[in-house]
Amino acid sequence: MAGIRPVGFAGTGSYLPDRVVPNSWFEGFLDTSDEWIVQRTGIRERRFASEGETTSTMCIEAGKRACEAASIDPKDLDLVVVGTLTGDYQMPSTACMVQDALGCKNAAAFDVSAACTGFLNATHVAEAMIATGKAQRALAIGAETLSRFLDYTDRGSCVLFGDGAGAAVLTPFDQCKRGEIIKTKLGADGEKFDFIIIPGTGSKQPPSPEGLANGDHLIHLKGRDVFRFATVKMAELIGEMLEGIEEEELGLIVPHQVNRRIIDAALDRLGRTDEKVIVNIQHYANTSAATVPIALDEAVRAGSIESGKYVVLVAFGAGMTWGASLLRW
Repeated sequence: MAGIRPVGFAGTGSYLPDRVVPNSWFEGFLDTSDEWIVQRTGIRERRFASEGETTSTMCIEAGKRACEAASIDPKDLDLVVVGTLTGDYQMPSTACMVQDALGCKNAAAFDVSAACTGFLNATHVAEAMIATGKAQRALAIGAETLSRFLDYTDRGSCVLFGDGAGAAVLTPFDQCKRGEIIKTKLGADGEKFDFIIIPGTGSKQPPSPEGLANGDHLIHLKGRDVFRFATVKMAELIGEMLEGIEEEELGLIVPHQVNRRIIDAALDRLGRTDEKVIVNIQHYANTSAATVPIALDEAVRAGSIESGKYVVLVAFGAGMTWGASLLRW
């Protein structure tokens, strides 16, 4: 199409809180153990935000690091998109607070709501605006403070999640010369909206003393339904992104860090090993929209992605939503 510009990843950044919460912490109030959690999830520890840390403060730090990696002054950004389900407020958007803190006064700023797929939705919006000339330098962020929305009486869900933020600066590819976005796919199946849900605090069920007492402001999870959906969808998306790609051309697969068993089951469906897959869930648990950008940033900073190789980003989340992107690094 005339006027469509290729878009690339100019820089990445991430932020994780200092507070490390090992599995043994949950043993103090739940019928669980480190062995039980590791066997079922692959998680050994996670990070929880400290007092004073919020989704926006983590976004700001990750965004600064991404801008530094991209050699871009934050003031020159013209778009900020944040994917999160745990914004500081119902309104305004977290992106507006990030925009203010970074000083990019001429940037449009808004959030996208796609749960764990949030970062891929944010990057897709940024890509579309840059590709069509509506923006030049965009900051896409995935961030969560899930520790404040967990039901700590439910051992099947509260052990799964952590806090953190990851970010990427996108620019025209002819300027950054790396991380070219080759293709992206987004999707949703709203029939499964209640697989992962916070039933209260919305307009359907506004906050109330009864709702708070029932934990309706916390994450409710249908674990078995999510597992069945996730293993099939993750394998399907990875397979689709890799169509026509030779094995030696693949550099890295960056999956949503949802559960080690889900990642392994998806790889098994594809007949793949984890040799070219980054997995860090053992350290950070599931940080929802932040898992993919945190893992990508770690891989980039470790020099794990060879120039010219393909990279697959893949995620799914509440809604149910899903997304995947193929990059050429």
